[in-house]
Amino acid sequence: MHADMDAFYASVEQREDPALRGQPIAVGGSGPRGVVTAASYEARQYGVRSAMPSIEAKRRCPPLIFVRGNMALYKRESEKIFTIFQDFSPSVERVSLDEAFIDLTGTSRLLGSPSTIGQRLRERIRDELSLPVSVGIAPVKMVAKIASGSAKPDGLLEISAQNVKTFLSPLPVGRIWGVGPVAQARLADLGFHLIGDLIEADDASLEGALGDWGLEIARLARGEDFREVEPYRDAVSYSEEHTFASDISDRLALEPFIREHAESVARRLRRSGVRARTVVLKWKSARRTGPGARGYPVFTRRLTLPKPTDDGKTIAQTAIRLLKENGPQGAIRLLGVGCTGLCHDAEDQLGLFDSQETERRSILNKTVDQITQRFGKAAIGELPTQQREQVGLSTQVKRGDD
Repeated sequence: MHADMDAFYASVEQREDPALRGQPIAVGGSGPRGVVTAASYEARQYGVRSAMPSIEAKRRCPPLIFVRGNMALYKRESEKIFTIFQDFSPSVERVSLDEAFIDLTGTSRLLGSPSTIGQRLRERIRDELSLPVSVGIAPVKMVAKIASGSAKPDGLLEISAQNVKTFLSPLPVGRIWGVGPVAQARLADLGFHLIGDLIEADDASLEGALGDWGLEIARLARGEDFREVEPYRDAVSYSEEHTFASDISDRLALEPFIREHAESVARRLRRSGVRARTVVLKWKSARRTGPGARGYPVFTRRLTLPKPTDDGKTIAQTAIRLLKENGPQGAIRLLGVGCTGLCHDAEDQLGLFDSQETERRSILNKTVDQITQRFGKAAIGELPTQQREQVGLSTQVKRGDD
């Protein structure tokens, strides 16, 4: 079962503020660089969609109401939603704050048929949280996700094993996992426009034209998706990034953002009990080189440390070094700091010959963590709101976050 909250952020805002109910609203930044993170279904009737520039959204829907968003509230609601999910199965794979796969294997004897379970789940979320959710049920993950999308808004669709090919055949090939716009254009050039075209093609022709990738997407087209629901997956990296309301070209002006991102990443590392061997600096150029949102080139620079760390000062110093030695030459619109090469604390305890400074930083970090846990991050200071204004909100789950 794939459960996907309908316009989650927007639905929460409409629930919290009765004046917004029935109104076209968008959660996200309303400025020149603003991006729509979520749009209510009233706004979607005008063609407003997530990831759309706010200027374009306002052009399409003049009465559109922008809401800045409240991530703390969305996270609290997400935890309540996932608590309900786990009442129906112990095997829940979190995809984002508002979306999950739920393994129903072996639940029918206790809870009833899959469609009964899906309907009960929808009713509980509606009754307890006053939020809509769409559910797709199928033998495999990809088909369940497509089914939940087809059930929107606020619906349920079950696809039986014998109807998988019939359901998938009339859909465009872009609905297959891993087939983006470039791959879709490539398939169209070869005469594959619908999933049914891939179902009918023979493997030899697909392999000759597309190699192993052709065989893989043909299997997905037939509904042969062998990926299981994964209740927990180890993170391979931690990162924080920021899209600026206005381009920044002054490197010194970027350093406060690097330090704030580094401290945020470090807090999450410590909360998860891991350290990182490699620091990554990421930026997106302000100079467009192609069409669309992806038309701004992205660059990364990384440096492996002599010893794994969970210290924000060390991460910040390393990222600032990358900035100074091999950073952007012109204005940028996005800046990020990340860490990878993770190891657990037990694998890298402080040694006998670690410096007093390292031990002092460790004690200081524990103290700061206790303060932020109790009083929030504002207790230790942040960049002024006007400096740190984001153009949109993230829907991704951040490991080690509050």
